[in-house]
Amino acid sequence: MGLLPMDLDILPPSDDRVFKLILTSPEAKPGLIKLIAGVIGRNVLDVVVHNNELPPGDTEEKAERFDVNCKIDDGSQINLEMQASHIKEDLDGHHNNLKGKSVYYLTDLHSSQPSRGVRRYDRLARTYQVTFCSYTVFPNLPENYVNSFSLRHDVTGELLSDAVHVIFVELSKLGEIMKKPVKEMTVLDKWAVFFQYAQDPRYRETVNRVIESEEVLTVAGELLMSISQNERERAIFRSRRKFQTDYASDMATAEDNGRRIGRAEGRAEGRMEIAQNALRKRIPIEDIMDITGLTREEVEQLARSPQSCIEK
Repeated sequence: MGLLPMDLDILPPSDDRVFKLILTSPEAKPGLIKLIAGVIGRNVLDVVVHNNELPPGDTEEKAERFDVNCKIDDGSQINLEMQASHIKEDLDGHHNNLKGKSVYYLTDLHSSQPSRGVRRYDRLARTYQVTFCSYTVFPNLPENYVNSFSLRHDVTGELLSDAVHVIFVELSKLGEIMKKPVKEMTVLDKWAVFFQYAQDPRYRETVNRVIESEEVLTVAGELLMSISQNERERAIFRSRRKFQTDYASDMATAEDNGRRIGRAEGRAEGRMEIAQNALRKRIPIEDIMDITGLTREEVEQLARSPQSCIEK
C-alpha cells in the first residue's frame, strides 16, 4: 500500500498545491508531526493546522496562498511553504527576493501574536518559516540541504533570540542523500526524497523503498496517488503550469519589444499586461505576485480597473 506504480503518471509533490493537499489531509497528521520535528530538530507531540481549508477546486476560482500554517504542542508557530518555481530575481544570484519573501512571512506571523492576547514580548511563541525549495539558494553551502537562520550578533555570533527562525530546505541538493542506504536516511531525508523525486519514474524504485520504510510516507504515497488520479486536480495542475509557461513567453516578447522603447519600460508594461490577462482568467493574486514580481497593491489596483474585467 502507498507504493507508486512504475507506469503511473504522478503529479509532483514539489508543486505547492499538491504539497498542501498532502500535508493538510487529516490522515497525514502523524507524517506532518514527523516532518516538522525533522526540520526544527526537536521532538513534536502534536500539531494543529490553522489554514486547513483547501484551495477551491475550480481552475477559475480564486485561491489563497498554498502554505501550511500550524502550531505544535509547545505553542511554536510553523509555516511550511513549497517554492517549486523560480521567482523573479536580480541577476546577481543571491536570491534576495525569495529570502525577503520568507522573512516577510516570518515577521508577519510572529508579530500577529500580541493581537491574539499575548501581552509580554518575552512570552511570545517561537515562529518558524520553513521554505522547501526545488532549486539551489545557497550554492556556497553545497554540503547543507537544510539551512537555518536566527538572530545573532554580526561579529561574535552570540544569540540574541531564538524566537524566530528562517529555514530553507533545498531539495536540489539531495545527491549525497540519494547515495545513502534507505536505512541510514533520517526521516527528513526521506520526506525530502519523496517531495523531490516521487514524480520521476527514473527514481521510482528508490522512492518506493523510502515509502516502505516509514508508515507516514506510505500514507503520503496513497494521498499522492489519489491526487494524481483526480481529473480535477490534474486540470488545475495543467492550468497553473500553462499560466507559468504563458507568462515566460509573454515576458520574453515584452522584453524584445522593450528594446525599442527602453528595456525597463518594456518589462514594466509587460508585467502589467500579463497580470491583467491573469486576472481575467481568475488566476489567484498570490500566483500573479510570485510570477510577475508585482506587489499585492499593484495587482489589486489592476483588479479594480475596467481592463481587468473577469472572464465568465
